[in-house]
Amino acid sequence: MKKFILYLPLLLLAACTSLDENPYGDSLRHLKVTVVYPDGHDDNLREGVTVRLDDRNSSNRYTSLTDKEGCAEFTVTAGHYNVSVTDKPDKQSVFQGRIEQLDLMSQNREVSVDLHYSKPGTIVIKEVYTGGCAQDAPSTGTYVYDKYLILHNNSDETLYLDGLCLSMVAPYNSKVQNNPWTSVDGDGNIVFRDYAAAPDCIWQFGGSGSDHPLSPGEDAVVAMNGAVDHTKTYSHSVNLNQEGFYVLYDQVNYPDPRSHPVPGDRIEEKNYLKVLKKTGRVGTNVYVISNYSPAVIIFRFPEDFDAEGYLADDKQSAVQNGSIIYSKVDWQWIVDAVEVSDNTGASNFKRLRTDIDAGSCGFSGTSKGHTVHRRVDEEASAVAGYEVLLDTNNSTDDFYERETQSLHK
Repeated sequence: MKKFILYLPLLLLAACTSLDENPYGDSLRHLKVTVVYPDGHDDNLREGVTVRLDDRNSSNRYTSLTDKEGCAEFTVTAGHYNVSVTDKPDKQSVFQGRIEQLDLMSQNREVSVDLHYSKPGTIVIKEVYTGGCAQDAPSTGTYVYDKYLILHNNSDETLYLDGLCLSMVAPYNSKVQNNPWTSVDGDGNIVFRDYAAAPDCIWQFGGSGSDHPLSPGEDAVVAMNGAVDHTKTYSHSVNLNQEGFYVLYDQVNYPDPRSHPVPGDRIEEKNYLKVLKKTGRVGTNVYVISNYSPAVIIFRFPEDFDAEGYLADDKQSAVQNGSIIYSKVDWQWIVDAVEVSDNTGASNFKRLRTDIDAGSCGFSGTSKGHTVHRRVDEEASAVAGYEVLLDTNNSTDDFYERETQSLHK
C-alpha cells in the first residue's frame, strides 16, 4: 500500500505583538501525518480531502484540504489531540481513519493514519431519543421511560426490516475510561477487538423476509421502553402508541412493568421485536440503555450464516467481563451505527470502530426532551424526491443535538 504525507497549514499565528516575536514561545509543535489508503484504493488520493485535528482539552478544531499530492502540515500549540480523516469519493465509498489520543506535549511527531473502507448504510439510524424529559409542574422530576429509535430507508428501493438486529455496544456510557474492549498502541491509535461487545441482549425484527417493507425515504419508529401514549401523564413526552410503530417487548425476559409496559392497542403483535439472545446479568428484568450516551448499532447476519447455531454456542458468540456476559457482534455485520458522547464533564472514549463511526455526536440536553438527530442531505433529497439523510459514517458530521423530539406534538 502507498503512504502519503499530509502537510496541513492550520494555525495562523496572529497577536497584538511584533511580527518578529513569537507569542507562543516554545509551546508550538509540528506534526506530520501519513495517510494510508487500503490496498487497491490508492487511486482515491486527490486534492480536496479534509483532514481534521481536534484539541482534546478544548473545542479548538483545525482543518485543511489536501493538495493534489496529499500534502499538508500542522503547526499547533503543545497539547493532546485527535486526528481524523474522512474521504467520501463517491456515493458508494467512505474512507476513514482516526488517531484518538495523540500526545504533542513534549515533542514534534510523525504518525500514520490507516484509512478503512466502508459503504454507507441503506437503512440508517435517523434519531435516538434516550435522555428523557421533564415532568409537568409542580413536579421537578424527570421521566426516562419513553425512549425511542427511528430508522430510515436512505436508498432508492424498498427494503425490508425482517431479520434486522438491534443492540447497544459496551461500555454503556461514553465516559468509561478503562474500556476492556479496546487498547491504545504507541501512536495513540485505538486497537479494537474483532467484535463489538453487546450487553444485555440482541433484539431482532420478525418476519419471513418481506413482512416489514420500508419504502424509499420511509421511517420506522421503535419504542425502546413502552409503546404507549406517554403524553397522557407527561406532556413533554411522546405518543408511541401509533399504527405501524415497533417495540422492544419480551415479557418473559424483561418483565418490569414500568420500563416495559404492555404495548398500546395500536401496536400489532407482529411488530414486537424478539429477544434473539439474552446475556447480561442473571435476574435483570429491564433492558438497560444509557440515558446520556448510548452506542447504538443495527446489523444483519450474513446470508447462509447459521446465526442460531452461533448464538447457541457461548464459546463462539459470548464473552464475559466481570459479572456481565456479552454477545460478540462481528464489525462486518453492522449496517449502521451512531455513537453518542456525553458532553457534560470529563472526556469521552470511543466504543465504535472508525469504519463504523469515525466520530461521535455530543449530547448535553439530558432530561430536556433533546434527541440525537441525523442531518438531511438537502441536495440529494431534491434530486431523489424524498428525504435523503447525510451518511458519511461519521456521527460528528452526520448528527446534531435536536432540542425537541421529532415525534413531540
